[in-house]
Amino acid sequence: MKKVFALLFMLVGIVSVLAACGSSDKSEGDSKEKIIIGIDDKFAPLGFRDDKNEIVGFDIDLAKAAAKEMGTEVEFQPIDWSTKESELASGRIDLIWNGYTITDERKEKVLFTKPYLENAQVIVTLKDSKLTKLTDLEGKKIGIQAQSSALDAFNESDMSKKVKNVSEFKDNVLALNDLKAKRVDAVVIDEVVIDYYMTQQKDTFKIMDESLAPEQYGVGIKKGNEELQTKLQDALDKMNEDGTAEEISNKWFGESKVLK
Repeated sequence: MKKVFALLFMLVGIVSVLAACGSSDKSEGDSKEKIIIGIDDKFAPLGFRDDKNEIVGFDIDLAKAAAKEMGTEVEFQPIDWSTKESELASGRIDLIWNGYTITDERKEKVLFTKPYLENAQVIVTLKDSKLTKLTDLEGKKIGIQAQSSALDAFNESDMSKKVKNVSEFKDNVLALNDLKAKRVDAVVIDEVVIDYYMTQQKDTFKIMDESLAPEQYGVGIKKGNEELQTKLQDALDKMNEDGTAEEISNKWFGESKVLK
């Protein structure tokens, strides 16, 4: 009987050791080998799918370079942009990095890196539209990506109370498609995004001279994870110093737009 108990005790010990080994990667927290980044995969030129269905873009290249600097691997996880903060808080992703505008409201939910890119919210119409200024939007139908800084900026403007209605879309591509189909009269969108689309479709859209709020992009990190925030910021700072960030900007924008 004693031998039986001894054997059982040994088996329990072996199982415990194996379990501990199997969970060691998860207990390392910020030092894990892979960082999961939540993105909107229809947000060109920052993060989108190319003709081969591969995820590419300015933010994608910047994130890959930062991960290399940090000595870790990176995985890009397309998410529903309207649930991005929930995805981060739940731990399903480690970073929000895809044209993520820094706002006071978002600062209450997530940590941010320093801003790395400037942007503005602009109004886009069809090229043959008679709409030329913000006051022309009175009584018109507006399209905007749901849960976006574009929606926040528009809601804070006086014109939000004067338009006919606002249609919210899952992504900017759907909003622009409705504009082309004339189901909406104008779309509020990130300037860097529409600039890219206008290089692809020169005779389709035009941008109103008046813009809404200027803004800056940052990377969102889960509250309480200051260690990852520091490591990432150090990597971004080094990439600014050695010219890596500028090189990536030149690739996607034809000029240096990164903030230092």
